[in-house]
Amino acid sequence: GESGLQDCVNSHQLNVDLSSKPALEDKLLAVLEASYQAGIDIIDANDIGQALQKQAISMFTEKPNNRFRLKAIAGGGGKGQRILASANSYSGDSLEDKVNQAVAPIPALVLECLIELKTNGVGDNKNVLLEMNIETTRHQEIQVVGNGQWCMTLGGRDCSLQMHEQKLLEVSVTQEELLAAKQQAQADNKPQEAEQLQRDITILERMEQEGALFGKAVRLNSVGTFECIVDGESHYFMEMNTRVQVEHRVTELCYGMRFTNPDNPNDSFEVESIVEVMALLALHGERLPAPSRYLRHHSSLEARLNATNQALQPHAGGMISKWSDPIEGEIRDDQGISLHNPDTGMFMGYRLAGAYDSNIALLLTVGNDRPHVYANMAEVLRKSVLKGEDLQTNLEFHYGLVNWFIGNNVNARPTTRFITPYLTAVGLLKQLADNVDIDHAYNQIIAAHVKACGEQNQQQHTQHVLASKRSLLVRPIKQIIASPHVLAGWLSLSKTYAVKQNNRWVWQKNPIYVLQALYHFLNMDYRDDVPAAYVIWQQDHGILEAALAFYHHLDTVLPTENFAQLQARLAGQRPAQIDEPTWQSIQAAHQGYQLGMESLCILMHLAEQSDFYALYVNDDLSITIPDALTKPETQEAMAKVLVPPPVASSDEIVAVSGGMFYPRETPEHEKYISEGSHFNAGDPLYIVEVMKMFNKVYAPFSGTVDKVLVENDGAIINHFP
Repeated sequence: GESGLQDCVNSHQLNVDLSSKPALEDKLLAVLEASYQAGIDIIDANDIGQALQKQAISMFTEKPNNRFRLKAIAGGGGKGQRILASANSYSGDSLEDKVNQAVAPIPALVLECLIELKTNGVGDNKNVLLEMNIETTRHQEIQVVGNGQWCMTLGGRDCSLQMHEQKLLEVSVTQEELLAAKQQAQADNKPQEAEQLQRDITILERMEQEGALFGKAVRLNSVGTFECIVDGESHYFMEMNTRVQVEHRVTELCYGMRFTNPDNPNDSFEVESIVEVMALLALHGERLPAPSRYLRHHSSLEARLNATNQALQPHAGGMISKWSDPIEGEIRDDQGISLHNPDTGMFMGYRLAGAYDSNIALLLTVGNDRPHVYANMAEVLRKSVLKGEDLQTNLEFHYGLVNWFIGNNVNARPTTRFITPYLTAVGLLKQLADNVDIDHAYNQIIAAHVKACGEQNQQQHTQHVLASKRSLLVRPIKQIIASPHVLAGWLSLSKTYAVKQNNRWVWQKNPIYVLQALYHFLNMDYRDDVPAAYVIWQQDHGILEAALAFYHHLDTVLPTENFAQLQARLAGQRPAQIDEPTWQSIQAAHQGYQLGMESLCILMHLAEQSDFYALYVNDDLSITIPDALTKPETQEAMAKVLVPPPVASSDEIVAVSGGMFYPRETPEHEKYISEGSHFNAGDPLYIVEVMKMFNKVYAPFSGTVDKVLVENDGAIINHFP
């Protein structure tokens, strides 16, 4: 009330006369303005947390099955946000009990949001929103350009593939691309896919219309992004970013802008760079006539290459010592990291600083349609070589993910919750792969084939053939199961190569061609100018080339529609046009080339045992995510499988990564621990900031602190233990 306001003015000695303000709202604003002028916060983070907590009670009561999101106004890029579990996720005797548990963490989480953004000081913007978390969110944004008088749009971008609120893979959304995809779906007799694409066309039209109207209404005089949440057939405005964004290249690769002289239609100029458009708007403003957009490419795709480990957790530090040159069709924005010394031509090493953004580069491709642009990106990632000391990136993750979509459907409509279950599926693959001994498995294959032979000479011949093919088969299998993300991509492409029949794998595609494709997928094709460690060995290349030549020639002599038919023909009667000696030679060669090829089925077995194919794209382009991949305990366990925690003794706690160390919540708070203090399991021990993300680390066990090795605010943890 007014008396409370006056008490506040008196206690803080604010210079304001409340009697001159008739309305309560005016009095409140006057007190706030006076506190700003005096450099005093009359409302602190605790007040905001408690106010939000009170408001949250009614929201959680109304929607007990929904999660909610805290979002600090001063945030951006996923920072300053926290997710609150739904009320019904708690146990309790009544809804009131559950709601009270759900809202209990709010004050502490509000403080975390503000600390993460460093907006907990006097005069900082401490406003925090509480909003419902839409679980099936597709994140789409519209590129908007205006000069204060006119406003236009340049299509959209789908940014749904993200984790930790950070975007990973972004694909263009244009009317031209969607219409072509719809027509292709109709031609392929895929009615549900065509219907979904038509819905996407309608949604894009509406978002572009609303984005242009919004920009004109606020007199936007630069570039901006009209961001939306798409849920089913509905879309919701989320926010307007009045700045250029990292992914603006996705848009400018699809559309250019043509500015035409209103007095002379033959006098015009074209601009392809959005940054250049910003400069023109800043220089000429309202003198610029409203442009038209023209199509450059139907589709574009951007992969954010980040300094993260296999579980997409930030990985600080690391030295880049080698980076392959961009290939034809690759657009690489890397801030100059991969430049070579102009005098020596040598690659210049680059150390990734853990206290800054994790992004290393933006890799982009363009295409005639979405399948084409994904195929181009897969080729870029296949040929990319990035190496260094203590270096971890998400390059392999992107290679696996892009090929997952190629193998399932590049028109799929993933939501923002897709990546974590996908990582969990990859973790389950790795968990099984870690227990496979390829050498032992191949020895078992040799033993089984030798045992099946009758005569001793035949046994010796079989053993010799299989021994000569050991490295040809074992090397690529070992390499791919050591890289779970690459394995996930390969399995997505090869799901139809073999099927399980009567408890055994039956090839649908000639395994010789499968083996050739595997070497190519691993970028291990034979090349004279590359060390043997990185490509197929010369003698193995000779065996594979001989096999390929045999089957290519056989296709002309004995044409068949598929491998199953070829198998049946070779096991049947001799064709009249082939003499008996030649026929026996063909059969013998076929048997020899096929010996041991079942070892490739180890990869299919891993997919079957981990239920990897249970994650798939439906006919309507939605994605089925098995319940097993959504369980938090499984997700956490598989993250540790992908990146095992550092080894420590039973009485030692070590940092999981480098970064910036903080021993307390804020400089005004007490340190979490000190020498001689006791802590219980689950107590906070310290905070480590990695790539702008603040991670609070909790004690895995109870104990007493013997010695603190790092204790100063902002200390840099440089190395792993």
